[in-house]
Amino acid sequence: MSSDSSSVAVRLGEAVLNLVSSAPATREVASAQPADAAWQLAQRAARKAGIAAGSLALPPGPLGWLTILPELVAVWRIQAQMVADIAAVYGTRHAPTREQMLYCLFRHTAAQAVRDLAVRMGQRVLVKEASAQVLKGVAGAIGLHLSQRALGHGVSRWVPVAGAVGVGAYAWHDTRQVAKQAMALFDPQPASTASPAAD
Repeated sequence: MSSDSSSVAVRLGEAVLNLVSSAPATREVASAQPADAAWQLAQRAARKAGIAAGSLALPPGPLGWLTILPELVAVWRIQAQMVADIAAVYGTRHAPTREQMLYCLFRHTAAQAVRDLAVRMGQRVLVKEASAQVLKGVAGAIGLHLSQRALGHGVSRWVPVAGAVGVGAYAWHDTRQVAKQAMALFDPQPASTASPAAD
């Protein structure tokens, strides 16, 4: 790995740890129809994430490279808020833990990195508490994985408008995947998370 990509991986890992250090507050309350409420939250968050990512991907050339980390962090914040809101509509009494947040945000993109955080109990997945050292290692592995992807996606910065549309579309899709992970994790009856709105 080059020193540039190593530096990006470290910065991404640190950003991930900072992001999950505390769950965002939510105004959502338990819903009688949590799956429907969760999908509405997911749709809103996906639109916001798509717009945020697409806007930050607009600057062309070298300037565009500087927006990769802010773009990812902006999308992650939107997604973290969505995860906290989804937990609430499913009636979870406490804010998502750092481990739950890591699992929901990165399970679909960096499965190997978060695999040690979860254990399957029948049809349910339980996310266990981890030490600070383990969390740092998980965040580092996520940072490494995402740095490789981010550097690859950075090519889109050389094609401003088309690249921004692609980045926005990816953030929209990615946010829906995070929503699915959150719904599966916080739903006391996992089979009920399916929705006609799902991909």
